[in-house]
Amino acid sequence: MPRIEKLRLLLNQAQFNGFEFRRWFVTHIQPSWQGSEFALSLLAAEGRFYTLLFSHEFAQAFWRSGAQMAFVVPGISYERVNAQGQVVQVTRKPFTKRTIKPHVWKYHIRQMALADDPIDYLCRFLPVQDWTKSTLTSPEPLVAQA
Repeated sequence: MPRIEKLRLLLNQAQFNGFEFRRWFVTHIQPSWQGSEFALSLLAAEGRFYTLLFSHEFAQAFWRSGAQMAFVVPGISYERVNAQGQVVQVTRKPFTKRTIKPHVWKYHIRQMALADDPIDYLCRFLPVQDWTKSTLTSPEPLVAQA
């Protein structure tokens, strides 16, 4: 899926949670507004999408506190020392997380910085119906024009 389509889906999720894309774009990128499609293409083409993804306003809206967002936390195995000083293997099973805690957006910004591709990291948290709809290539623009 092209970067601009992924950005459109991520932006839709943030706008659904109250993010004002037009105000953010005019404040941080370019003082004139020529439409959301132009803004998205500018962000995607020039690599300016990092400015959007790592923006605190965007992150706070994307991971709105108390929102219901179902995603799977992957399983993990690691070693730790128990109370007797022995090294034990701990295995955590994957589980579904639903409610977002306050200030979790700060954690996710740090995780995005460590990820190979911040856009793919964020796409993991999109609702499943949005992700499947976009893979079927819907022709209508998902971002509202202002």
